[in-house]
Amino acid sequence: MTPHDWYVEHRAAWVARALEPREHQLFADHLPRCEECQTEVVRLERDLAWLPIAVTPAAPRPGLTRQIADRVLRRPAVWRRHAPGLAAAAALIAAAGLGLSEHRRRAEVETLLADRDQRLAALADTLSVIRRAARVVHRDIAMDGHRGGLLIFQDETSHRWNVVVHGLPAAPAGTVYQFWFVTESGMVKSVKLPMDGNRPAFATVSMPATPAPVMGAALTVEPMLARSDRPEGREIAHVDF
Repeated sequence: MTPHDWYVEHRAAWVARALEPREHQLFADHLPRCEECQTEVVRLERDLAWLPIAVTPAAPRPGLTRQIADRVLRRPAVWRRHAPGLAAAAALIAAAGLGLSEHRRRAEVETLLADRDQRLAALADTLSVIRRAARVVHRDIAMDGHRGGLLIFQDETSHRWNVVVHGLPAAPAGTVYQFWFVTESGMVKSVKLPMDGNRPAFATVSMPATPAPVMGAALTVEPMLARSDRPEGREIAHVDF
């Protein structure tokens, strides 16, 4: 990987205004000196300009992208730091002679390492959606004295979205935040987004298997035990594409 590869990988993030402040300044210093990046940035801006037909894309608040990866995805750096210790801990248990059979000790180590690998694979998959996002849309939400937002990363390659709800309080007792796809034939129910009031709620969702095109998205507050496939509660965010 050459030093210039970093700028190549972050062109879309620059256009989407999703870089961290220091990364933004680094790219801003590089751009006037690089004709290749200037050409590509102009092309990206031209290609993406038509996408938000009814909604003007807004940059996530500073640090939110990092916060998503760090806080929502269970702090991958912590996993990387402690992963080597899993095998060492298992070895200490064996050395202490706790009476576990060799088969059981091996199974426990393999389970721990498999769980670690699964979490890291999920993190890599989720971040790949963010990096490939052709459209980033943010809608502000004001609710019960709190100010937050709905953030959507759309990956047209895998036809998946990363959906983030941030800054909102926990849903009122007996209710839950519900995400919906808006199609020409009506609303399609997607995932519930639990909020604890302290950190963002995050989900990776696939486009619905419906013949009707997706025209937008919505966030509602629904009864926790609602059985209907149609919204019954209060709509707090709506995005039209």
